[in-house]
Amino acid sequence: MISKEYPPFNGWYNNRANPALGVPDSSITRRLPAHYSDGVFLPSGLERPNVRSISNTIMAGPSGLPSQNNKTALFLYFGEHVMQDILDTTRPGCPPEYFNVQLNNDATFDVSEMPYERSRYQTSNSGYSPNHPREQVNEVTSYLDGSQIYGHTKACLTLIYNKIDGGLELASLNDLGEFPALNDIGLPLDNSFTTKDNVIGSGKRFYRLGARNGNENPFVLTIGVTWFRHHNWLAHVIRDLHPDWTDDDVFNEARIENIATYQSIVLYEWLPILLGTCTPTNSTKCYSSSASVGISDIFEGTARHYLHTLTPPGVFARGTTGSCTFRNITSALNGGSTTPALRLCNSFWDPAETFKLISVEELTMGMASQIAELEDNIITEDLRNHFYGTREFSRRDFVAILLQKGRDHGLPDYNVAREDFGLNLKSTFNDINNALFQSNMQDNGTLLRDLEALHTGDLSKLDILTGGILETTGGNPGELFRYVIADQFDRLRNGDRFWFENTKTNLLNASKISEILNTKFRDVIFRVNPTLNKSLDLQDNPFMWNTNGYKLFCPQPYQLNENVLEECTPLQRYDYFKSSEVSFPVSFAFFGVFVLVTILFMHWLGHRRTKSAQNEKRKITTNKRQATLVASGNMTIATEVLGENVRQIQIIFGPENTIQTKLATRKKTLRTIELKRERKIEIINSNGTDRRTMIVRVEGETYDLVLSFGDMSELDHFYNELNTFLKSSRLHSEHHLIPEKHIMEDARTKEKRDEDLQQFFRAALSQAANIRTDGDGINRHSVKELVNVTINKSELAEYLKLKEDSVFVERMFTVADANEDGVVSFREFLDIIVLFTKGWENEKAKMMFSMYDLDKSGGLSVSEFKTMLKSMIEIVESSPGSDQLDVDVERMMQENGFSNKDSLTLDDFQILLGQCSSGGNGSAMHSGGLVCTPMARRMTRRVKTLRDDYKTKPHEKFLLALVKLNQHYANHIFCLALYCTITAGVFANAFFVVYSKNSSGLFGIGGSLMAIARASAAALMFNFSTLLLTMCRNIITFLRETFLHRYIPFDSAVTMHRIIAWMAITFTALHIVAHGINFYSIVTQSPDDMACLFRDMWYPSDYVPTFVFWLFQTITGITGVILTLALIIMYVFASNYSRRLIFTWFRWTHKVGYMSLYFFTVLHGSGMLIIGFSPQFYYYFLVPAILFALDKVYTYSRKKAYISVVRAELYPSEVTHLEFKRPKNFDYKAGQWVRIACLAQSPTEYHPFTLSSAPHEDTLMLHIRAVGPWTRNLRKIYDPNVLRDSPYPKLYLDGPFGEGHQDWYKYEVSVLVGGGIGVTPFASILKDLINRSQTGGGITCKAVYFIWVTRDQKQYEWLTDIIQDVESKDAKQILNTHIFITQFPQKFDLRTTMLYICEENFQKISGKSLFTGLRAVTHFGRPDFTDFFATLGEEHPSVENFGVFSCGPAPMTKGVENACSSLNKYTGPTYSHHFENF
Repeated sequence: MISKEYPPFNGWYNNRANPALGVPDSSITRRLPAHYSDGVFLPSGLERPNVRSISNTIMAGPSGLPSQNNKTALFLYFGEHVMQDILDTTRPGCPPEYFNVQLNNDATFDVSEMPYERSRYQTSNSGYSPNHPREQVNEVTSYLDGSQIYGHTKACLTLIYNKIDGGLELASLNDLGEFPALNDIGLPLDNSFTTKDNVIGSGKRFYRLGARNGNENPFVLTIGVTWFRHHNWLAHVIRDLHPDWTDDDVFNEARIENIATYQSIVLYEWLPILLGTCTPTNSTKCYSSSASVGISDIFEGTARHYLHTLTPPGVFARGTTGSCTFRNITSALNGGSTTPALRLCNSFWDPAETFKLISVEELTMGMASQIAELEDNIITEDLRNHFYGTREFSRRDFVAILLQKGRDHGLPDYNVAREDFGLNLKSTFNDINNALFQSNMQDNGTLLRDLEALHTGDLSKLDILTGGILETTGGNPGELFRYVIADQFDRLRNGDRFWFENTKTNLLNASKISEILNTKFRDVIFRVNPTLNKSLDLQDNPFMWNTNGYKLFCPQPYQLNENVLEECTPLQRYDYFKSSEVSFPVSFAFFGVFVLVTILFMHWLGHRRTKSAQNEKRKITTNKRQATLVASGNMTIATEVLGENVRQIQIIFGPENTIQTKLATRKKTLRTIELKRERKIEIINSNGTDRRTMIVRVEGETYDLVLSFGDMSELDHFYNELNTFLKSSRLHSEHHLIPEKHIMEDARTKEKRDEDLQQFFRAALSQAANIRTDGDGINRHSVKELVNVTINKSELAEYLKLKEDSVFVERMFTVADANEDGVVSFREFLDIIVLFTKGWENEKAKMMFSMYDLDKSGGLSVSEFKTMLKSMIEIVESSPGSDQLDVDVERMMQENGFSNKDSLTLDDFQILLGQCSSGGNGSAMHSGGLVCTPMARRMTRRVKTLRDDYKTKPHEKFLLALVKLNQHYANHIFCLALYCTITAGVFANAFFVVYSKNSSGLFGIGGSLMAIARASAAALMFNFSTLLLTMCRNIITFLRETFLHRYIPFDSAVTMHRIIAWMAITFTALHIVAHGINFYSIVTQSPDDMACLFRDMWYPSDYVPTFVFWLFQTITGITGVILTLALIIMYVFASNYSRRLIFTWFRWTHKVGYMSLYFFTVLHGSGMLIIGFSPQFYYYFLVPAILFALDKVYTYSRKKAYISVVRAELYPSEVTHLEFKRPKNFDYKAGQWVRIACLAQSPTEYHPFTLSSAPHEDTLMLHIRAVGPWTRNLRKIYDPNVLRDSPYPKLYLDGPFGEGHQDWYKYEVSVLVGGGIGVTPFASILKDLINRSQTGGGITCKAVYFIWVTRDQKQYEWLTDIIQDVESKDAKQILNTHIFITQFPQKFDLRTTMLYICEENFQKISGKSLFTGLRAVTHFGRPDFTDFFATLGEEHPSVENFGVFSCGPAPMTKGVENACSSLNKYTGPTYSHHFENF
């Protein structure tokens, strides 16, 4: 193995003093001070002329003039190869910065601007201050080290290096050695569109080269292929000389000799011709570590482009047959016609196809014979108007781009550059090149005049490139460019420690160096092309066509110009959005459709659940019906048509001449139809093939019996049975047939009768009280019609909601039926209503007296008085014991001095009724009700007057309302405002961080919308993270017992959860909308820009990423889609509809949705598509996630313990009572709630319920109403008829959890409002209240008012027992209970009037309610909370803050809230409302 230090591939440590000098991605060397407009990074020359105007005015002109000193095209493209070897600044910066060339009515480019992206620069240490201005990057090594051939990294060489056949060669196509291997391994080579057809092919079509842009055109590539072949030629020679060397040694030695030959030819053969001197540089050949090999800014931006003045519009191809023939080339354009030469503008980026038509040898000889263009200010149209661009802008002006690039790099003007290099300044434009301008004027040109006019006579506006090219004289660069070029190559040689002439490296010995110095490029060509004839095919110096040479076998046929070549393909534009025109709107429409489908699916599930429950109920009904049919054969089951509604009934014939109807599943008689011979009986049957309906009409009946059967056979069967029954009873009937579709038109259904009765009763009330009732629409014509309407006793009983045989109905009907004809007319009913609504107390008493004077003796016996009281009790379905009733009656008689009387006179009766009378006409109709005790009366009367300090001006009302709102909700407002402020801060911070970068890159593409998208993402990440805090039930329960509850409203956690959720979905929608527009901007950009902006994304260079790619083929995109769909599902199934009907779906979509949300959010950010921003979700998520995890760990540590149920009872109104063991160390407060899971249903499905037991009790109790599938199943599970002797199924328990009701004892006066099953927390509180008062526990309350709103007292009679127990133990009289029975209307109702009379008297006499047996005041109707609370304020004038706690249906709690809000607008006490809805 050879022991030698080989030159590095990437230039690293070439200079030991500065190891990074000249390495790839190092900065361009500043030989001139940066002249950025702002001194930092803004382009220079903003005051200079438009670059396109310079190109059109100064650089335009005819081609076809030969080089003044006969430089060949081979010289030109060899120089281009050298430039690609030592520098590469073609890649734009990332993120892209656009500095487009403005076009004004341009004849070639019919657009407003030509795209230009600013060059890549050192972002880490430049471009941020005047001391560190922007420095551009050279992406290859600065050394003449053959990186064009070998690459500039070890990794790149490894992929180019051929490991087959010993591995001493560079890999070749098909191992033939002619061309480098194709790029089938995916080297990161530049891949642009082919200029002849504007198509981007696969990157695999390119040759495997060391330079990214080595496949740009076939002419420069020919030089590269030559050096590629030369390496392999040298490798074989060395192998033959040193067969014992390893393959790596052979390869490295061949590389050293190849680079050395290349360096020698560049510096000593090519460069002298370029500079027009015998010696290329003025310095000695001595390596110096202080010499900088970096490419200078002025060389990179200006001087190196001097070669472009030599560029011809095309290149000849010469045959290799030994004869001087130039080939015609078949064009891919113009129908396959031939062209004399390869057109430059149509030859970019398709080298493999070109070499299928022309060999490397033919191009080499063609370029050697062809004389380049004249060295002047004229640049060929192929570069100036038809240089390749991007796919969306296929042609560009290369000269304008070069000028724009110089300004982008901060180059100064022409005279400043000359001054910095110590050259004489030019005073006038003519001084630049007097000979050129004079020659131009002799040809009638206006070059000087145009130059001066374009720059407004100001030399400080002249670009270096323009001035340097205009200096060109004698076929050589002018003074400035010659100096710059010589300086650059002098530093490349003297600063390269591995330069081939530096003998200190021991790379080459003296004889090898001498051999290399004597090797010319002509020798290299013949080495790699052995078929060429050395005597005929090439001149001595292929870089020049020397007319004095003796080897000029084959000169070019003519100087090539554009006129003899094929046309350049025109400018073509490409719409990147075209491939997304369908997928873009369809994708977003999909989300909208998904929302609708999810909503429909939810409703379908709810409907299916409802239908399933109905089917189950129907199944039960059917089973009972079948059981009934088996039990009795003397009946028929049919469907009674009531009108719009129907019901299943039993039809029973008998007893005697009657027809009875009962509900199919109950024994209750609905109707009895008496059949008499004097009554006309009609049977109306439907006819037709689908007859199913029958009408039975009996004279004297108020409505028909309308029946529907399942089919004709059932109808016929019943018809036969009915006829048989009528015949057996010797009753005559008439029979009619009506078509099925018309039969209902003649039917008098029950609903029609009910409508008439409603009109009847409403009209009577309206006439009696002179008011409009709920039944608007009663006019004089209607009243006249109602005069003829009568009602029977059963209809009166139904209206009163009482049994037909009840005493009250019997007596009421007897009194109303004045003419004793068995019906009550409108006039008779009106008379009695007037008496009840407008009559005086003595008139009402007289009527009641006559109603219950059963024997008409003029006196009311004790038994008759008891009968009256019982009839009142029947109205509310209450049933106090007979003994209790006897005791109460005896007390009433004794207190009024009637104990010795056997009967009461009318005067005695009036005394009993008058003790609690308000003495006013109609006072019993008050909506609040009448009660006897002074306290109760104060607590229920209406506040008639406004307060003295009531504000009348609107602005005073508003300000006072704000003050009261702030007093009541100060903590809520503060916490919500603080949270919103933090959210706004998160949003604003993210917005301005992004907006500060909005001038470039993706943010330049998206504009403000990109900042909005990023800001909304930050806000929603914060929202969704903090949502976890609102679900930490155990932590919240713990914290609300600390001092923090004074400042943080922990009881509003659920409300805050909803608020945050709505904020989160709002920001999510904003994020989606913003990114929707951003995606449109993204898919309209070029793939190169997107590859820069999204560096972690990879796609083939010929692939145009569409909207589908970004949305469904990236981690960020697909996770965004998943997150959007998950949120849609979560939010749809979080609706009230879903929670009520399909709670399991709500629970699982929330549980799985949250896990998906956080998991995919982490993935969403980890994609890191946008450079410069790392994922931030962790910052928001970490702390809430840890707290939530700890809360859950605590929850799971306790809730998996089995809890035994010790008692279960089924109460009326679908209430299930569960009593179960209290776990050890289970401490809770009255009003708190727990979550339970029934193991018989699902051990993972938990539901919340408020504890109805008190903290001092040994067991825990729940009262659960069956309102949904889970609670209904629970009721079935604990049904004694189902369990029989089996033990009660066990439970899982989670809790307790705190909420606002547990703070009831912290107020001086607390008002507890319970409705429906919402009374459960108050059951616990009432028991705790008495326990605290008896044991001396800490309690602030001076008074507690419990308002129980219930349909009837039997609905929750279990609570009646609790209240009764509490009243018996309430020695301090703290509790004041009011019960509102809502089944009775508040106004103008006969029953309510009677109830008030009875209750009023009974309260006075017995001190308790006639209907509930409690000391609590009973009201009939719904409470007026505003009046009630206002009276509380008057009753307790010293109390500043009343605690109001409500629990129940939403309408009730809303009514309480509205009442509190209404009263809080006034000065006075504050009503602090805490509520829960069920």
